[in-house]
Amino acid sequence: MIEYLFSQYNGYPTHDIILEIIAVIFGLWSVWCAKKDNIWVFPTGIISTLIYVYLLYKWSLLGDMTINGYYFIMSIYGWYHWTRKKGDTVEYPISRMTKNEKTIAAIIFTLTIIFVIIIYLIFDKFTTWSSYVDTFVTGIFFVGMWLMAKRKIENWIMWIIGDIICIPLFFIKGFTFTSIQYIIFTIIAFYGYLEWKKTLSSSPQIL
Repeated sequence: MIEYLFSQYNGYPTHDIILEIIAVIFGLWSVWCAKKDNIWVFPTGIISTLIYVYLLYKWSLLGDMTINGYYFIMSIYGWYHWTRKKGDTVEYPISRMTKNEKTIAAIIFTLTIIFVIIIYLIFDKFTTWSSYVDTFVTGIFFVGMWLMAKRKIENWIMWIIGDIICIPLFFIKGFTFTSIQYIIFTIIAFYGYLEWKKTLSSSPQIL
């Protein structure tokens, strides 16, 4: 069983395997911090995404690399957004999406898919069925990260959908450690949604 799960790493440079494991650890730490509504979600996420940008570029997984590059940028934005306060009160607490934000989310999703399709066409990467799935997942994760930075509870729904898709996707691509990471991501995201929902229910919000 172990050989079946990890046989794809035969021939991989040792430092790449170590980097993937480090990226997984910081990725899990980041999602756990997000579940706890802790600002450390962003610095830990930045470390993980930077490592993945390097690895995914090396593995020629441009869609996934684009996702992580975007995560890096949005982590910086989210870090700033979450620290904004009015006096002693957090300026942007956990909340639900407004109608305007739902429209923006739909636009981000659509434009992201168009962008990834263009990139894949330019580099002739539509060679397997997973490339087509990549475009869809990238759109989901772009919206999810934007919602996370905005502290919107719906971000967890996007993560759950994307994470479930990525579990078999990354295993098929040959990255078992990352596939396992997404299994744990899914579990944390489910409980993250419940925890944020509990916080939201106890705090009146202005729509």
